[in-house]
Amino acid sequence: MVLDRYRGLADAFLVPVASRMLHVSPDAISWVAFAASVGAGVSFYIGGGVFLVLALLLILVNSYLDALDGKIAKMAGKASARGDFLDHALDRYADVFMLGGVAFSAMYCQLWVGTLALLGVLLTSYMGTQAQAVGQGRQYRGILGRADRLVLLFVGGLIQLVLAPSGGFLLGIAPLAFGPLEWFMVLFAVLGHATAVQRAVGIWRGFAPPR
Repeated sequence: MVLDRYRGLADAFLVPVASRMLHVSPDAISWVAFAASVGAGVSFYIGGGVFLVLALLLILVNSYLDALDGKIAKMAGKASARGDFLDHALDRYADVFMLGGVAFSAMYCQLWVGTLALLGVLLTSYMGTQAQAVGQGRQYRGILGRADRLVLLFVGGLIQLVLAPSGGFLLGIAPLAFGPLEWFMVLFAVLGHATAVQRAVGIWRGFAPPR
């Protein structure tokens, strides 16, 4: 995860806010973050300049709140397995809504590209939890983590907004000609599956060799 090394920088934006919200339930923050992801996905699906701007704003809201809930939980001593489960479950549905909004929007993406992107992202997360299921601890490492995906989705949406907010603009040479945001979905498909394989190999190597 490329952005993991910058977690310390994020604390400068999270700690001051979290310290003033220690009385707030981290689970409530998780649900608000999820609601923002649903709004982003719906906005991507509808498309057009205004809704694309709204989608980008809601990605920022989701990204910030998704980090804030964990920070509040740690600082307030409210961290729990139950809250961790809720956070991860909502994150997976958030991924489905945000990437699904792009995938099913005929304005920005072909469905087959979006489907491959969704599969790559979900398999990456599955491998992370599967490591925990077999006793190796939750796996976060890899080329493309969730924070990386959110940043790339925002950048892709921003480029789409600048170049062609209503779609219809392709970059590349057929058959590899895609819209700006669609190219980022291609990236999610390729790097998502690569990360899933990377994690699977790491899990496999973590087992003791058979005697």
